[in-house]
Amino acid sequence: MRMTKIARLTVAAIGTAAIFASAAFAQIQPHILNISRDERIALNALQTATATPDRAAQDTALNTARAAAQSASARYAVANLQFQLGRARGDAQMQNQAIDALVASGVPQGAELAPLLAAQASRAYSAGDLRGADRLLTRVVELQPNNPVLVADHAQYKARLGERPQAVTLFQRAIELQQAAGQPAPQSWHQRALALAFDGRLAPQGIALARGLVAAYPSPSNWRDALLAYRQLGTVDATLDVDIGRLMRATGALFGERDYLELARSLDGTSLPGEAKAVLDEGVQRGQLNASEAEVRQLITRTNPRATTARNGLARARTQALAADTGAPALAAADAQFGFGNYAEAAELYRAALQKGGQDPNLVNSRLGAALALAGQRAEAEAAWRAVTGPRADLAGFWMTWLARRAS
Repeated sequence: MRMTKIARLTVAAIGTAAIFASAAFAQIQPHILNISRDERIALNALQTATATPDRAAQDTALNTARAAAQSASARYAVANLQFQLGRARGDAQMQNQAIDALVASGVPQGAELAPLLAAQASRAYSAGDLRGADRLLTRVVELQPNNPVLVADHAQYKARLGERPQAVTLFQRAIELQQAAGQPAPQSWHQRALALAFDGRLAPQGIALARGLVAAYPSPSNWRDALLAYRQLGTVDATLDVDIGRLMRATGALFGERDYLELARSLDGTSLPGEAKAVLDEGVQRGQLNASEAEVRQLITRTNPRATTARNGLARARTQALAADTGAPALAAADAQFGFGNYAEAAELYRAALQKGGQDPNLVNSRLGAALALAGQRAEAEAAWRAVTGPRADLAGFWMTWLARRAS
């Protein structure tokens, strides 16, 4: 026999506060239930008892209905009413028992089953059964695989369990789902995923997440975190380290005495006094360096006259580089021009270095792209960066991310 009156009762507001801050799942859906005559009589009596304040009568009717319920439909209906009784009484144990019975009935499926499993997961977590909670959460995600908030919550739980690779993968999936829905993923998802990848030394994922963070939220602090993570996770030599510092400067990500001094030292040590002076001057101007502090004062004293000499020699170095048979003089002259902010002139010489040959084309193209970008030539810069392969390809990708946001 069919019974529709009880079948239209719904179990609502089953929360999962201990685990899911976002457990805003659909309510249990109404069902047309196929039940026997005896089951119907017992369920009608239970439904009538729920409308009275007599708890003893309610308990008796509940026990009778449980005994009479032989079919899955009847067990589902009994559990449904039991949950309502538990909620009306403020009895968490009764509600938990009802949730277990609803799941055990096999009637709820899909989005209807998800909040029930989430509630069980919350209970398992509170009881210290972390693995049991994880198994239940995995089932919830399987039931709602396209819910980005749910996937991100599961990622957080995986992180609590110390399963960094799984957590990172889940966060990446959550970010992709959110973006596919036309909405930006929360900044916290990007930051948490990057932190987990960094701690786990997951280089490819970490670098991709670092770039994703600044693509979505290009603040100076995020650029600093992203590029420092890239520096630690990538294959970085001394020349690449200098170029990472250059990008940090372009994005406003240099912060504090250490950042400025490290970059100034590197530039000074690679015969780029003009750029080292510019970094020191900027650090002092921004209040990140104290010009009276011993090391800063010594660097400024050493760098200033060398920068003057280098500036006076720019024209001669360009002439000699363009006349040379190999690309080495052109690369050196281009780097010097770049350091003084002469980006168009630097681009000309980087192109000459590529044409004459003998230099690492990936290094030259990555620096050519930077010079062109800073000179305002976006299309040409992107073309140069797209030609970069190997360890510098990631740096080129970061530059393109910066340029895309700068141009938008």
